[in-house]
Amino acid sequence: MSLKQQQQEMLKHQVARSALDLIKPRMTTTSIIGVGTGSTANYFIDALAELKGSFDATVASSRASAERLTALGITVLELNAVQEILVYVDGADEVDPNCALIKGGGGALTREKIVAASSREFICIVDESKLVEVLGNFPLPVEVIPMARGLVARDLTAMGGQPVLRQGFTSDNGNQILDVEGFLIPEPAATESAINNLVGCVCNGIFAAQAADQVLVARPSGISLLEQP
Repeated sequence: MSLKQQQQEMLKHQVARSALDLIKPRMTTTSIIGVGTGSTANYFIDALAELKGSFDATVASSRASAERLTALGITVLELNAVQEILVYVDGADEVDPNCALIKGGGGALTREKIVAASSREFICIVDESKLVEVLGNFPLPVEVIPMARGLVARDLTAMGGQPVLRQGFTSDNGNQILDVEGFLIPEPAATESAINNLVGCVCNGIFAAQAADQVLVARPSGISLLEQP
């Protein structure tokens, strides 16, 4: 691992712990915590294990996260079994100044969006490399019904993107992912809605309607906070 990669991992660890410090005072023994997917979320999962007994259980946005939580002795419940989630904590692939996100680099975008929508609050944790002025440098993941892959790909091309099938990948929902390259997103909410309306699209990785309430950003100088305007 290069020095730059080591520094980035350190920032991920720091921001995950900052998220835990932020939500710890709100926890009760009946609280349900929503947990995301990916490398930064994994640091949060590891830190959360230190507070077993301070909350009731978790809801995970992917099988991978559920397995990690279970291995650490943390109870994982199905979303349909809970009434409310106190807070959802997850990373992102890109964050714009209004706290709109691109997510889904790990392929869990649909479940991530569902858990975020089920939570009182969505806290996003990132290092400063994820901050952008306009979303779209990171390829936009779009989850599609397999038989509609070609149809959705043609529609995305007509919208100005370059969809590429994520090879060898199947989502936890049994679907495929198209990663849309060369597709800047100056109006995230409108683009999110337009893509979701494509026949055969299950969900896309723009989180604008379900933007983060707060974004904790790790920098070498410390942790900073972004909030929706």
